[in-house]
Amino acid sequence: MENIASQPRTTTSAMAQATPTYAISINKLTKHYGSSRGIVDLDLNIYQGEVFGFLGPNGAGKTTTIRMLLNLIKPSSGKATLLGLDSQQDSVAIRREIGYLPGEFSLYPNLTGAQTLKYFANLRGVGNKQTWGYVLELAGRLELDLSKKFKQYSRGNKQKVGIIQALMHRPRLLILDEPTSGLDPLNQQEFYKLIDEVKSEGRSVFFSSHIMSEVEKCCDRVGIIREGRLVQLGDIATLTGLKTHHLELSFAGPAPRAEFAQIEGVEQLEQTPGTQGQEILRFVVRPDAVEQVVKTAARYHIVNFVSHEPSLEEIFLNYYREPSQVN
Repeated sequence: MENIASQPRTTTSAMAQATPTYAISINKLTKHYGSSRGIVDLDLNIYQGEVFGFLGPNGAGKTTTIRMLLNLIKPSSGKATLLGLDSQQDSVAIRREIGYLPGEFSLYPNLTGAQTLKYFANLRGVGNKQTWGYVLELAGRLELDLSKKFKQYSRGNKQKVGIIQALMHRPRLLILDEPTSGLDPLNQQEFYKLIDEVKSEGRSVFFSSHIMSEVEKCCDRVGIIREGRLVQLGDIATLTGLKTHHLELSFAGPAPRAEFAQIEGVEQLEQTPGTQGQEILRFVVRPDAVEQVVKTAARYHIVNFVSHEPSLEEIFLNYYREPSQVN
């Protein structure tokens, strides 16, 4: 595991500043691996007290971004601040204030779950009864046996240890890389409850994911990253209303296909026969063309009108079918 808890405790004048507006602020953050692309000109602000989902498939740049935020790798250019602190100059101070779960959590194989968590508690200077009581509460809620050695745990149980170590000291900011990986559905639901509790206390969460359902359950806002570039940013309601609507119009007689084909913003137009002499038009329409579609349809005898709103998953997949966007 990338051990960010074992850094020496230090003080910094930056810690004395007022609580910043943003939990995370990223400005033109870029990382190149030789001739290979990592992250390109990433601009992103995460508000205090919000749960933000960083969405993308493997290789999109999610983990690279997180590792730069934690100063585990150096950016090629750009900068970031976490809780008002510079990600490079104040990295030790930042690590005292955050909880971090890497994409693959592993530690000393012969330590038990309890010993592993006590190790983290002592490193963070929070090895008190109150903290340990919270650890035991979390272990109970996630159904984790702390007496087993780490090497005896399944992947899901190792992930539970990782989640507990990230939460145990009640950090101001949680940074989680694919946090529900390996968890069964019941434990996933308990994890979502824990995230809700963190948010209710005014703390912030930034987590990467490729699972649509958990993003919709947990997040206030979502950023979609593709090939190292942020291609969309918005709240859940905005994202699920973006791009297109799928419409199916059933006409009592012949369908006026030619009229709908002339409307700018109507795409993928298909005409099929219905029952009892009806004809059906199916097409995709952009939001700015919906009004004209309705006006055109109103001139005809419509027997059925079906609108399918795109899910977040459909929107997400659509971005990965299109060419890369270049700033």
